[in-house]
Amino acid sequence: MGFSGHLVFARSQRPLLEAPLFTDIAPEPGDEAHEWPIRPGGWRTLQLEAGIWEYEMLSGLVEWTGAPACVAQVTDSGTALVTGLDPERHHWHAWLNPDNAASTFLKSAAGMDDDGVWNNSPEYEEARARKRAELDAEIPANAARALAWATAAGVRATAEQHHIEELLRTHTPFAEDLFASLLDELDFPEAA
Repeated sequence: MGFSGHLVFARSQRPLLEAPLFTDIAPEPGDEAHEWPIRPGGWRTLQLEAGIWEYEMLSGLVEWTGAPACVAQVTDSGTALVTGLDPERHHWHAWLNPDNAASTFLKSAAGMDDDGVWNNSPEYEEARARKRAELDAEIPANAARALAWATAAGVRATAEQHHIEELLRTHTPFAEDLFASLLDELDFPEAA
């Protein structure tokens, strides 16, 4: 099994666990939470085990840091939903590993109680292809909003939108790696 939890990305001179929004949760450092290497400019990624982070906390983090922030909700390393927010309340979201994400939306068809039968049926493949096409149609707008978010973060984004779109269509075994690659592609300075 892969990682399931959240990757929280924000700029702060202090560890993100010091943010007031973590007061009630108080995850144990190293056990339920740990920081990735810090990127230049104080950009930090905090990896949290499942169940610690709630979406509403993103606005609190943006308020605490005074800078844009984003969070990736990772499911078993197979897919992640990235949501970003800036101080002006502009938000964006994008799926990483959209082929896997398309599968997460599908429920068993009526009359198919056995997931094994459903997952190997032509109906499943058709439903998955439709959902994948829906997700793919959202990628250009999501990529544009991600670039605008990076610009609001003060990053001089030199990446072209089609590179972000290509990354959002990529499949890798670990969505966490795609998240780091997305930050790199958005021109956030790489950690040493």
